[in-house]
Amino acid sequence: MLPLILTVTSIYLGLCLIAWLFQSRLIFFPGPPPVRTPDAYGLAYEEAPLRTDDGLRLSAWWLPVEAPAGCVLVCHGNAGNIEHRLMLARAFQAMGLSVLLFDYRGYGASEGRPSEAGTVLDARAALEWLHAAGWEDERIVLYGESLGGAVALQLARDRPLAAVVVESTFTSVPDLGARLYPLLPVRLIATIRYDNLEAVRTLRAPLLVAHSPGDEIVPFDLGRALFEAAPKPKQFLQTSGEHNDGGFQLRAEWQDRVKAFIRHALPVPVPAGAAR
Repeated sequence: MLPLILTVTSIYLGLCLIAWLFQSRLIFFPGPPPVRTPDAYGLAYEEAPLRTDDGLRLSAWWLPVEAPAGCVLVCHGNAGNIEHRLMLARAFQAMGLSVLLFDYRGYGASEGRPSEAGTVLDARAALEWLHAAGWEDERIVLYGESLGGAVALQLARDRPLAAVVVESTFTSVPDLGARLYPLLPVRLIATIRYDNLEAVRTLRAPLLVAHSPGDEIVPFDLGRALFEAAPKPKQFLQTSGEHNDGGFQLRAEWQDRVKAFIRHALPVPVPAGAAR
């Protein structure tokens, strides 16, 4: 029995070591540079190259609308690139909002390699681009899906933004990892954390949390726990479907809920000479 126990123990410790060494590859799944641009979908846009505080160039698209009520900074999920968020951008444009899509470092045509700190720096560079374009915090909405919700919450900490919308987002990477890999000591070996519970408690903007009970990747109760930890004002939108099925975009009434939440949070009317 002793050799068997030693063999099993060695295999288990080896798996733990592999998970510790390569955990970034279990979290970040960068997509290649986009093949299609927004004009393939009939969407007007302009390139919005970003520069991070640590000197990386990031790829981004600015999709404006006429007489915008505000703008949405989209922090996308852990896979793909900005090309895969064009339908999301169209949904926000239908709400009268201009949209900034950007790719994290290592994603799409952006330089570098993804990391927890790096993704937050990337989102900060996108926010600074909006500021430079004339947008004030009170007219900027942050939207984050899945991992992007974690990035949005980290960026929004203590900022008086118009609103924050997160969808299919978790409380922390260790919490999520413990659900996905119950046999591994995830809480001990996780170096990537995205502590969203801590971040959401300091939120100064209205929050909408959208989540589906059918989410097979991020458990529904983690989304509820995130909502419960947030200060008011806040709203919870229960959707349906699996993690990558489209979320609030699936039904007109859910889009209406998101639109009403955002438009209520934005100041009215748009000041003269507002940003593009």
